[in-house]
Amino acid sequence: MRLSRTSACLLASAAVLSAAVRAADWPGWRGADRTGVSAETGLLQRWPEGGPKLLWKATGLGGGYSTPSVAGSRLFVMGSKGEEFVRAFDVKDGTLLWSTKVGAVGENTGPSYPGPRATPTIDGDVLYTLGSDGDLVCAAVDTGKVRWHHHLEKEFDGNRGTWAYTESPLVDGDTLVCTPGGETATLLALDKKDGKVRWKAVVPGGNQAGYASAVVATTGDVKQYVQFLGSGVVGVAAKDGRFLWRYNRNVGGVSAATPIVHDGLVFATSSATAGDAGGDALLRLTARVGKVEAREVYLKRSIVNFHGGVVRIGDHLYGTNNTGLVCAEFRTGARTWLHRSVGRGALVAAGGHLYLRSERGAVALVEATPAGYREKGRFEQPFRSRYPTFAHPVVANGRLYLRDADVLLCYDVKEK
Repeated sequence: MRLSRTSACLLASAAVLSAAVRAADWPGWRGADRTGVSAETGLLQRWPEGGPKLLWKATGLGGGYSTPSVAGSRLFVMGSKGEEFVRAFDVKDGTLLWSTKVGAVGENTGPSYPGPRATPTIDGDVLYTLGSDGDLVCAAVDTGKVRWHHHLEKEFDGNRGTWAYTESPLVDGDTLVCTPGGETATLLALDKKDGKVRWKAVVPGGNQAGYASAVVATTGDVKQYVQFLGSGVVGVAAKDGRFLWRYNRNVGGVSAATPIVHDGLVFATSSATAGDAGGDALLRLTARVGKVEAREVYLKRSIVNFHGGVVRIGDHLYGTNNTGLVCAEFRTGARTWLHRSVGRGALVAAGGHLYLRSERGAVALVEATPAGYREKGRFEQPFRSRYPTFAHPVVANGRLYLRDADVLLCYDVKEK
């Protein structure tokens, strides 16, 4: 059937509109580019008394700490009830659309925080996610039907961290990257379509999987994947998994924050323990004849982030420590200000503001400015689980999503 010029133009306009809508999605861990910063506009600049309007509340997620991802009309998140599942919900009203088993609940040797941690990565008509026991799954977004499956320990001799597997898989072009840990496949690259192995990266000396997720960096003509292992920050070549560099002077209590890559620099932070362990490190990457070197610019204790992530906005970093919210200079590490705010928690940025969610249920909107702490609204969740809430907030298509154990809350944060 031939289309008239008018029909063709309408279809083209619809395609443009569809792309514009997708641009406000949150299709994976820390958003589309893993920075934790959304490009969405038209959001409330100040919240009303008591917080933004609660649109709906969904239950039945199960246990765990998985942060949601949002693509189109669906939200995807993991949970556990005896076993671990990935589930799809309708963003309109929170209706459960489907639920698919991923695997067993991963054992951990530390304090008991059972359940999945990964954020599903949405890529077109499929998603990728990782169970805490090491089950890596590719499934259809419309039905949840599994297309392929691997187990990081059973198949790749993986070495999980104390609190089991936590990573959210990275999709880079037609390659899927994850971190089994261990001596034979510290990092692993698969063909995202069929799950076939492309390369196994061997990182020498200390290669237990940590709790962060990998990001892409390019230094000179060398494309690489940067990951925070249990033993330090490392870089491996994207082409073949060749080990490039390691930095371990900021390894501390928990290395869970995803590294930030900008302008040839890598920022990595970990929570501090007794003594000199942990801290914030900035590294400068340089390339020469296919080799990459990482040199320390600074090692300080301005943020020492636990699990809630750090975002870079302009020349400044924002993240929480055990005291509260910190603003620090990206290139020097100097602390600009510290405010108790809602205490330790997780954050994302959108519309020039920080959406800060406490481990204990309080949520604040804070202007992202080095000039000082400027709160624009605060509220308490209507539901709060008995355990700390580690899931990060998500802002997508004018809505704020908060996951707390078995419950998912959706708020309207669109400016009217």
